[in-house]
Amino acid sequence: MTEPSFLVRQGRARIAYRRMAGRGPTIVFLPGYRSDMQGGKAVALEAWARARGQAMIRFDYAGCGESSGDFAEQTLTGWRDDALAVIDSLTEGPLVLVGSSMGGWLMLLVARDRADRIAGLVGIAAAPDFTDWGFTQEEKMTILSAGKLERPSDYAPEPELTTRAFWSSGEANRLLHAQIAIDAPVRLIHGMADADVPWKYAAHIAQNLRSADVQVTLVKDGGHRLSRESDIALITAAVAELSETS
Repeated sequence: MTEPSFLVRQGRARIAYRRMAGRGPTIVFLPGYRSDMQGGKAVALEAWARARGQAMIRFDYAGCGESSGDFAEQTLTGWRDDALAVIDSLTEGPLVLVGSSMGGWLMLLVARDRADRIAGLVGIAAAPDFTDWGFTQEEKMTILSAGKLERPSDYAPEPELTTRAFWSSGEANRLLHAQIAIDAPVRLIHGMADADVPWKYAAHIAQNLRSADVQVTLVKDGGHRLSRESDIALITAAVAELSETS
């Protein structure tokens, strides 16, 4: 594994990234909550892009993976700004954003803010607004009163931490209550066996997007990770389609 490069910002966390040169549009991978650029989907997508000579960049949000910063101090807005900094500083020309789970939420926020750069979006179990629907009322009250919530994680031995700062930031960036002002083509891939993000949210996103070019692919036996070989094939096919039509 090659060592990462770092985007250094005054007074902000150093963002670790791995960038691969090639033809456009550049693929930008946005990981999920507590995930990083070494996840199976990101690595597989980079191998696919390398084989076809397409540019790609993957990176770690502040407080995650190889980037600096304390995870407990991060917010959704801060991670959106990390993604915008990577795009603005390290890429040129059109982009295909690929967002996994929470990365799908950030994908939509970034595409809305950089509309002139977006060739297409590929959401994988996209989870916008999960601070709203992903917690019970009792859990929300715990976050507000105690300042944090810890829940058992299916993906790591340590509990999943949600802070009041992150939750409040998520609530301030909700998208599903109104039209999502994105006109680029969008492909949403979602497992119907996803226990973390119900597949109905893929339909909700599609309905709210302003773009007329939106397609939803449901994988009946697919779980949340969607990292099997067959799932990766669906993801790369969507990226290829949007790349060729940009």
